[in-house]
Amino acid sequence: MTDERFFNAEEAYSRSELEALQQERLRATVKHCMNSPFYRERFRSAGLSQGDIRSLDDLHKIPFTTKQDLRDTYPFGIASVPLGDCTRLHSSSGTTGNPTVILHTARDLDQWANAVARCLWMVGCRPDDVFQNTSGYGMFTGGLGFQYGAEKLGMLTIPAAAGNTLRQLKFFKDFRTTVVHAIPSYAARLYEVMCQQGIDPRRDLSLRTLVIGAEPHSEDTRRRIEDMLGVKAYNSFGMSEMMGPGVAFECPGQNGMHIWEDYFIVEIVDPVTLEPVPDGEVGELVLTTINREAMPLLRYRTRDLTRILPGECPCGRVHRRLDRMKGRSDDMIILKGVNIFPIQIEQVLMQFSELATDYLITLQTLDDNDGMTVEVEISEKVLTDDYSALQKLEKEITRCLRDEILITPKVRLVPFGSIPKSEGKAVRVKDLRKQY
Repeated sequence: MTDERFFNAEEAYSRSELEALQQERLRATVKHCMNSPFYRERFRSAGLSQGDIRSLDDLHKIPFTTKQDLRDTYPFGIASVPLGDCTRLHSSSGTTGNPTVILHTARDLDQWANAVARCLWMVGCRPDDVFQNTSGYGMFTGGLGFQYGAEKLGMLTIPAAAGNTLRQLKFFKDFRTTVVHAIPSYAARLYEVMCQQGIDPRRDLSLRTLVIGAEPHSEDTRRRIEDMLGVKAYNSFGMSEMMGPGVAFECPGQNGMHIWEDYFIVEIVDPVTLEPVPDGEVGELVLTTINREAMPLLRYRTRDLTRILPGECPCGRVHRRLDRMKGRSDDMIILKGVNIFPIQIEQVLMQFSELATDYLITLQTLDDNDGMTVEVEISEKVLTDDYSALQKLEKEITRCLRDEILITPKVRLVPFGSIPKSEGKAVRVKDLRKQY
């Protein structure tokens, strides 16, 4: 490669080159999946043979794969290679039943690291950068995924892991960290502690690039984090069923996340009818892996809601772009017959400069009627003893939320720092409604 924009040759492929590669890899993947007892039976039940999948146009013939399929075949029933060929296993917590297990061969791990390195290179990371990972390690793929990707790119990597914010800040300063990976809620927490410690991120630190993901967040939240920390924050998307982080990533234009189509075939379907929707329309993301050995997945329903952004990207890559995740088809709030996603509420809250970034949505049943309370922290810069001004602000937030979600929630402004924090993903919704 001679073009410094690209880490791999596949990034510079034309549309026709990408589709030819996808078609070749799809046929090879389907053939490989016939080693899996699950997919052999799935094809037999659908009256399909591997020879029926000859082109990308045949993809729709294949039945969907779901998270429940992974649970039902726990632990290794979907694997397409012998267990002895695998070198790593990642798993979900399994708090609602059997966990989902994902296997990797050595080649899978190398390709995963390559995908993450490609993402980081795209936003300007280079071997002379210092990368600090505030993500959890272990079974969670965010830690090791970014670790190996950053190492493959050649950066000095700091596996700081989650939590211990004072230590994170010491590492920022002492090791002159330039690139950080953190979930959005923890990025806001980092800034909160910086303020408490008298640290000015622009003056005292070397931070330049922030990688965020794992939690749905609005554009206003991203811009606020950038302003607080003095960085460029790039949105990322990944999921353990695909490999982990590195599935899709923003380029410097910050206008959608390029999904690596030499690794995945992308579909957006209506979550009810399961029929395809046009580019630009929101639906459920369905992915087929075409660069995996241990556990390739065919037409996997991610449950994430997004859309394909139409048009070309100025960065020169033709890999299609996904919009930020709007929520999930299986964590949608249904209140009084209205479908609501937490991200809609966040988008409204982040328009108010008087508010901080932490909020909590509580659903409760009172007198046999379901209702919603939205608690949101006031910015530490706002005086909290002006009761009249706070009342006026609550009323304005309530009006804006009603206009967005079509029901009227109860809004409570709470002191800065009073909503409980978590080292993992932020808890945004508590559903305490009666179950009839």
